Amino acid sequence: MSTAITARIADGVLSIPADEWDACAGPDNPFLSHGFLAALERSGSVGGRSGWQPLPVVVDGADGRPVAIAPAYAKAHSQGEYVFDHAWADAWERAGGDYYPKLQVAVPFTPVPGPRLLLRDASAAPALIAALETVTRRSQLSSAHATFVDAAELPAWEAAGWLTRAGTQFHWENQGYAAFDDFLGALASRKRKAIRKERAAAVEGLTIQHLAGAEITEAHWDAFWEFYQDTGSRKWGRPYLTRPFFSMLSEALGDRVLLMLAYRGDRSIAGALNLVGADALYGRYWGATEEVPFLHFELCYYQAIEAAIARGLRRVEAGAQGEHKLARGYAPVTTWSAHYLPDANFRRAVSDYLEREREAVAHEQEYLGELTPFRRG
Repeated sequence: MSTAITARIADGVLSIPADEWDACAGPDNPFLSHGFLAALERSGSVGGRSGWQPLPVVVDGADGRPVAIAPAYAKAHSQGEYVFDHAWADAWERAGGDYYPKLQVAVPFTPVPGPRLLLRDASAAPALIAALETVTRRSQLSSAHATFVDAAELPAWEAAGWLTRAGTQFHWENQGYAAFDDFLGALASRKRKAIRKERAAAVEGLTIQHLAGAEITEAHWDAFWEFYQDTGSRKWGRPYLTRPFFSMLSEALGDRVLLMLAYRGDRSIAGALNLVGADALYGRYWGATEEVPFLHFELCYYQAIEAAIARGLRRVEAGAQGEHKLARGYAPVTTWSAHYLPDANFRRAVSDYLEREREAVAHEQEYLGELTPFRRG
């Protein structure tokens, strides 16, 4: 690659042509696409008073086109991140500093692992990380955080001296199953019977519909918006995403959007939104206007497994947290984040904490792995 490289802060994702962004992001992960991130901006889900100010950091090549992009945001709080740094913020501010604003390299409101260094030229990774550090220092930000980093990227962050942090999610892995019953056949008898009983109870009196791309109408999104608002109000105090976002998402990503709705008669009572990647189905949002036992598990976990098997996808990623996923065939996996802390004393304290936390996460995952429902031996 030519040494004629410049780095800049772009005025949002919308300021970068879609083809130039996607040439760096690649086609595999829908959350990193220009369509998804631009829809967040256009819909007002980020920017304005949201506390997420889009400031993509871009490294341009000798041809003037981006060779590397980091989806970066100036953050005025720690909401919508799913990697909790509230204790760090408290410690920094008790020491007399201002933790916010900070720099967040992430997909807003999305705990989905993936690249955070979007590279048209792989050799530009060090330059992009250096640019993020420069932005942090020159803007006098307390820190920079790249969350839900693809494990394959870790060496680049570690080589630059960023601290790495481990977390846990629960993913379902497709072991070449041709049908849901093949998956059930891999489980212990008692667990298999429990899932069948659970599924039967969840769908009694209901019908489930899968809709993708142009099949999803504005009426469907209106119904799902009600479900999403209910869940968002209970979990976060207020929903992160605006109603226009869902329409824009559907228009931008087409058949990569999969909406599952549960109907009682002709009235939808619950829904789950998924995005389809190159090798994974990503479960994102769910909600219901009627309490039905086990319906959450049916729509978000079992229907997702069926959809992944039908599409030949390797795994289902059903979001953050949730040890209840273990009994449904989802196993613990490690997620990663990377953190740049310019202050040496703050860095030393966090580094010590992360070392202890990493050991605890490893022990917990070893224990959780023994609780999966699969047959032994």
